[in-house]
Amino acid sequence: MSGVDIRLHDDLATFAELVRPLLHEDPVRHTIGVSLLANRSRPGAPRDVVTMLTAHEGGGVCGATMGVRGLALIASALPPVAAPAAADFLAERSAGPPPGVTGPRENAEAFAAAWCRRTGDTVRVEMALRLYALAQLRPPIGVPGAARLATEVDLPLVARWNLDFALAALPSGWAHEETPEEVARRQLAAGLGNLIWEVGGEPVALAAASVPAAGMSRIASVWTPPEHRGRGFGSAATAAASRWALDAGAEHVVLFTDLANPVSNSIYQRIGYRPVHDAVDLAFARRT
Repeated sequence: MSGVDIRLHDDLATFAELVRPLLHEDPVRHTIGVSLLANRSRPGAPRDVVTMLTAHEGGGVCGATMGVRGLALIASALPPVAAPAAADFLAERSAGPPPGVTGPRENAEAFAAAWCRRTGDTVRVEMALRLYALAQLRPPIGVPGAARLATEVDLPLVARWNLDFALAALPSGWAHEETPEEVARRQLAAGLGNLIWEVGGEPVALAAASVPAAGMSRIASVWTPPEHRGRGFGSAATAAASRWALDAGAEHVVLFTDLANPVSNSIYQRIGYRPVHDAVDLAFARRT
């Protein structure tokens, strides 16, 4: 792929048309890119996809990477052999260097190595991840309560728990330009499946599943407040969100886990998830 040609795009619709066939060949591997394009293509969505690159060879698209303002580049569809050309292109022409890169380990590490060689930046691991896909759903047995789909009335709760999840579980914390309330309202309008697990009318856990795109839905967040943990509510909410995704038409339901958290990795396997590949979030430190 020495003759790879990198092209920059400034129109989301044009970029999406070019890369969807590539991403949709394997929507599980490219879950983040697939859902990002689906979400940002909806009316009223934020216009915050600021990096859109395609790699071309022999007249066809052989790779792509994209990034939301302030977040890591998504490298699942950028072949490691195309990473040097993409890093050179971004270093020369990007007004805002990427804060990091995320994707399957081999893709993310290849881009990070090329970027650091080109710029002199250093890199650190923000989070080691594992992607799981649902094989056969096995909801936990004996967990009290039941699930219900969140409605407009639940927006304050969903917004607060989404923020709590981001601050507790994600290296970048709350990285959206919008407020938690704005994000929750937009997601609800788009039809995202926020499943609230209740016991005696009291909400005790939340799990969110993305609207299926290319036959794929991702469990994006699972949150149980500390006072309700250890009783299976998070597992039950995740199973309910997984069932919602299947009923909404998903052929593949996926989720990421933090490899530093053995509890979550074992819990999701018990309800039917199986590992697909390891991934990594890498952050760049600017040279001074």
